[in-house]
Amino acid sequence: MATTNGLRVFLYVVLWLFAAVLLGLTAQRLHYTTHIPLGDPLHDGVPFYDPIIAELLASSVLTVLWVPFVYVVHVLHRDDDYGFVGTFAGEILGLFTLFILWLVGAAIATTFWGDLSWCHQFLPCRILTVIVAFAWMGWIILLTLLIISLLFAFMNNSFGRPLHGRYDPRGRRSWMRKCWA
Repeated sequence: MATTNGLRVFLYVVLWLFAAVLLGLTAQRLHYTTHIPLGDPLHDGVPFYDPIIAELLASSVLTVLWVPFVYVVHVLHRDDDYGFVGTFAGEILGLFTLFILWLVGAAIATTFWGDLSWCHQFLPCRILTVIVAFAWMGWIILLTLLIISLLFAFMNNSFGRPLHGRYDPRGRRSWMRKCWA
C-alpha cells in the first residue's frame, strides 16, 4: 500500500534526477557560451553567458545538495534530531526557497526561449528547449512536494516536529499529561 512517506521519497528521487540533468545541461550551455567556437555566428563569436542559465545552475546545485540531506534526515537517521532544519517547518522553508528559485528560472527561461522551433536543427537550440522543459518539470515536482508537506504538517499539527516522523501527533496530549502529572 502506498503511503505519504513513500510518495515523498519517490518525488524527492525524481526531483534529484531532474536537478542532476538540469545541472549537466546548464553547465554545458554555460561552457558553450563562454567558449564559443571559431566561426560560430552566436553573439558574433564573442563569448558571454546568460545570467538565467547561471541562476538555473545554482538552483540545480542547491537542489542536488538539499535532496540527499532531507532523504538522510527523513529516511536513514530516524533517531537523530537536527534542530530546525530537521523539522517539517525546515523542510517546508527549504522547499519554498527552491520552489521560488526554480519558478523564477523557469519563467525567465521560458520568456527568452519559449519557442525555438525555428532552430531545432542546431544542438544549442535543442539544449535550451530541454533546459526549459526540465526547469518546469522540476518546479512541478517541487510544487507537489510543497503541497504534500504543507498538508501533512497542517493536518498533524507537526510543523515543529522532527521530519523523520517518530512521534504520535494524535497521542501528543496524553503524552504531555503524563509528563506534567
